[in-house]
Amino acid sequence: MKKNDDRSELTYKDAGVDIDAGEMLSKKAKSIAKKTRRKEVIGDIGGFGALFALPKGYEEPLLVSGTDGVGTKLRLALDLGIHNTIGIDLVAMCVNDIVVAGAEPLFFLDYYATGKLDLEIAAEVLQGIGEGCQLAGCSLIGGETAEMPGMYNGDDYDLAGFAVGIVEKSLLIDGSNVEEGNILIALPSTGPHSNGYSLIRKILDFSDADLKKSLGNVSLGEALLKPTQIYVKPILELKKSVSINAVCHITGGGIIENLPRVIPSHYSALIEESSWKWPPIFSWLQAAGGISKLEMYRTFNCGVGMVLCVNSSDVEKTLEILEKNQLEGWKIGEINKGPHQVQLIP
Repeated sequence: MKKNDDRSELTYKDAGVDIDAGEMLSKKAKSIAKKTRRKEVIGDIGGFGALFALPKGYEEPLLVSGTDGVGTKLRLALDLGIHNTIGIDLVAMCVNDIVVAGAEPLFFLDYYATGKLDLEIAAEVLQGIGEGCQLAGCSLIGGETAEMPGMYNGDDYDLAGFAVGIVEKSLLIDGSNVEEGNILIALPSTGPHSNGYSLIRKILDFSDADLKKSLGNVSLGEALLKPTQIYVKPILELKKSVSINAVCHITGGGIIENLPRVIPSHYSALIEESSWKWPPIFSWLQAAGGISKLEMYRTFNCGVGMVLCVNSSDVEKTLEILEKNQLEGWKIGEINKGPHQVQLIP
């Protein structure tokens, strides 16, 4: 092919990828990661692979891994221009999944993809990821920033997270110790967390809602973007004193779909609806969208972010330890013999 001498040589930046901006973000990531650093971390962010030594003291260590995103809650964050909390959601959705097995999160990696890297936005997202890692007690040890012109519009970006934790094999929480008469303890959510946002956005369009309108002591938009609660430290603290037979993270599918995942097939979970009051955001969503109660329970957490299954003799101790860890808990139901399903009791 004949070279056109009138045209200057093309660069990666001409194609829409700014290597210098990526390097600046990498330096920002290093300072954020430093705040989350555990003693097992080897080296620093910047290599091709992150190194992490297994903690000492385990006889039969099991590694527990999880990966997730934040769903279309990200679309709402983008529309509102609020980027400093979505990283907390990203960490929460991963570490909450692995603590279900009784695992302590060790490290976290993120994937950030965008059409054109905006350093200010990306730094806000990273700041949230760092905060989430601190709340979970794990190290941010690496990640990937992908600038892909033509794949995303404007300032749009996408996120994914990856977490690895550890648990002693003999202390694994796998539901095998669940028995009839076990009590179910609910832990409160901060809102919809990161689930059901495709329906939420449909409700917002359907109702033509003003996101600035008041809902309690916050705006509707603030209530919808409240970051996902991270339950790691209270559950790990509780595990030291109480035998937890099962833990359920209430994500997409709500209580109805998720609880059967952690209890044996010959048991059912009886849930007392009267044991708690839905937070205002869920009542608003139901009314604004004309959503049935069953659909609400099948889509949203409705105020319950985690459910613990414990022996009846450990209920009071469980509630006391949760309170000391500044997390409210309440008896929401119990385990009975019966069909493998959730039964809602008014």
